[in-house]
Amino acid sequence: MSMNFSVQSNIRNYDVLIESDPDFIEQLAQSPQACFVVDENVWNLYSSTLLKDLPTSDVIVLPINEDRKSLETVQELYDQFVTLSAKRNLKLISFGGGILQDITGFAASTIYRGIHWIYIPTTLLAQADSCIGSKTSLNYHGYKNLIGTFFPPAQIYIYPPFLKTQSDPDFYSGLGEVIKLHLMGGELNFRDLIQHIPSIMSRDPDALLQAIRVSLDVKLSYMDGDEFDIGRRNLLNYGHDFGHALESTSNFAVPHGQAVVFGMLAANFVARNRGLLNEMLATEIARNLILPSLKVLPPVHSIEPEVIIDAMKKDKKRTGDLLALIMMQNNFDFIRINDLTPVEVASALTESKAMLNL
Repeated sequence: MSMNFSVQSNIRNYDVLIESDPDFIEQLAQSPQACFVVDENVWNLYSSTLLKDLPTSDVIVLPINEDRKSLETVQELYDQFVTLSAKRNLKLISFGGGILQDITGFAASTIYRGIHWIYIPTTLLAQADSCIGSKTSLNYHGYKNLIGTFFPPAQIYIYPPFLKTQSDPDFYSGLGEVIKLHLMGGELNFRDLIQHIPSIMSRDPDALLQAIRVSLDVKLSYMDGDEFDIGRRNLLNYGHDFGHALESTSNFAVPHGQAVVFGMLAANFVARNRGLLNEMLATEIARNLILPSLKVLPPVHSIEPEVIIDAMKKDKKRTGDLLALIMMQNNFDFIRINDLTPVEVASALTESKAMLNL
């Protein structure tokens, strides 16, 4: 499997470059008309090592958390961009995880109607999932990812050694999306992940590299022909229906990917109760992948049926009076339903709590 690849896009094609050494950062540091936006945590870790060549006068260090994924933060960047001599020829280069990707991608897509943007993902979630796909998303008045654009970076540079210093909750948040994508890639990928999950959890570089590349390949297969998320690509939200709700109800105490892990567990209970997923496979997934990777347990109050249902009603993809849910089936195919009932939600949450001893 080739490491580097190009993504075909209706907006513009873009390259994903998987790097084995950090020399590319020194080359980016010499880019003319460039502005560098760096996650504050990344800057604190690497300003004197991997990022030492960045010209500090051109670096914007941005504190990052879920509350920062807003129009107000984007406006902070606008205020700094407009003071620079470069305008439409400005090159924005950003280092960070998925939240910083959303903020800088939205800013890049809207300032001067679009500027050149390069993204270097520094988290497992961003490297294995969010870096490709063209989406930028902002939260608005309690609604997650309500505002956004489609705007891919011109180049993406993936450097797995950034993951060595990632905190455990954030690393396992990324692992949640890796698990989701391997399940969506079919039974062979599922079996392979079970075999390699101990090495991935120990952050073995080769195991991580392989998991990242497979995850991106699976995501690409779901994006093919549906870049703008109006059909099959929507199935990539497996685990996200319950997951996005849990993020909101826990006030984002549960990180995105960890919420997705819980969301897959709950969705699998619904699928099993509907006769779409057999007990043996659901249990195998839970025991081998979901439970070992769920490191941030949801507060009990955040998974009460009434609060989860209220949050799920705010899902921007909801089309009817009942709730939407993406579920896995026995043949590793995925379907979306729009008739999920409150009774089914309550049952799935009760069984999830029991399995997690909550």
